[in-house]
Formats: sequence, C-alpha cells, structure tokens
Amino acid sequence: QVQLVESGGGLVQAGGSLRLSCAASGRAFSPYAMGWFRRAPGKEREFVAVISSYGETYYAVSVAGRFTISRDNARNTVYLQMNSLKPEDTAVYYCAAPGGLGIRPTSLNEYDYWGQGTQVTVSS
Repeated sequence: QVQLVESGGGLVQAGGSLRLSCAASGRAFSPYAMGWFRRAPGKEREFVAVISSYGETYYAVSVAGRFTISRDNARNTVYLQMNSLKPEDTAVYYCAAPGGLGIRPTSLNEYDYWGQGTQVTVSS
C-alpha cells in the first residue's frame, strides 16, 4: 500500500515562500511520476505540477515561473518550492502518485494514491 505524507504547509505573507515535502513509502519510488494538486476554498481540486520519473516537469499556468517541483529518489521524497506566493494560492495542497507508469499525468483520475493534504494560507 502506497503511503504519502505531506509536510511544510503554513501561513505566509504575500510574496513569501514555502517548501512542501511529500515522503512516499510502500513501493519503489523512482519509476513513477509524482504530482501536486491543490483545492482552494469553494473550488475543486486542481493540478499544480508533475515531475516524471526522469525529472521532466510540467506546471499549471497559474504557478509556472513561481513554483518548482523536484524529487530526491534516494529519500523517496518529492518537493514543491513555492515562491512569490499570492493570496489566491491559499489551498490545501495534496501530493499524489499514479498507479501506472505514465510519463507526466496531469489529470485527477490518473492518480491512485493521495496524501492527507497540508494547508497553505497566504495573507495579503
């Protein structure tokens, strides 16, 4: 059973930075892409970023240029560095892992495993 545990959320002022971490366990880590999603108050969960097994990255337009996804296969961990944060980035952020070996899945239904989420709040 794959388990994902996020950490690193919190309260930050607009323009500030946070780094989220997601530790994975339960299966081999390096062969699979890993993704980050978020759900803002009153909205549906949406794609934020994905990193392929070989390090290729892809971002939602709303975060491109501000957020960076990375992975450390030795630590079975994926990160989301968030810079220049805006109030509209306020959301619960979720780490996710696909069940299959797709290259860069970006849809919710391509992911089978989810973390519990970590709250990010950006004040204006």
